Amino acid sequence: MAKQFDQIDDTHRDFIEAQHMFFTGTAGPDGRVNISPKGMDSLRVLGPNRIVWLNRTGSGNETAAHLLQSNRMTLMWCSFTKRPMIMRAYGDARTLHPRDAGFSDLHTLFDADFAARQIYDMRVEILQTSCGYGVPFFDHTGGRDTLEKWADDRGVEGVKTYWKDRNQTSIDGAPTGIMGVDK
Repeated sequence: MAKQFDQIDDTHRDFIEAQHMFFTGTAGPDGRVNISPKGMDSLRVLGPNRIVWLNRTGSGNETAAHLLQSNRMTLMWCSFTKRPMIMRAYGDARTLHPRDAGFSDLHTLFDADFAARQIYDMRVEILQTSCGYGVPFFDHTGGRDTLEKWADDRGVEGVKTYWKDRNQTSIDGAPTGIMGVDK
């Protein structure tokens, strides 16, 4: 049975921090809904109603485009180990790019990463847990270093060129703000 909470307590934080991946969901008023898996030690719980996560350069940039249209976001974690549980955080978020005030301070919470495209700062309105009995068991055997190698091979300027060439619009053609478009 699902339970709802108005904040993240220590037990919730422990569960979140024990997961190796999470999923993010966003949508604009029109177009496609985006659900994306994330990992690489890229999320921090900063308080009972605040989560930030670091978004590294990738093939799509849907979350940024959606948040320019509608600031709602859902994050989801599910346990693939002994304790069955699914947890969702519902709220609103803002996008911080490397050029924005506040990005540098939040970026210090994570390992240095010149390919960090955005940080999302989420205000959690509701946290919901549910059983997770249907989630299968999976073993975590480690993270991938492919994205880091990809960025290292391109360097700072190569990553910025990639942003310009591949990350300025969503798959629905909506602007992402990556190159400084007004929010």
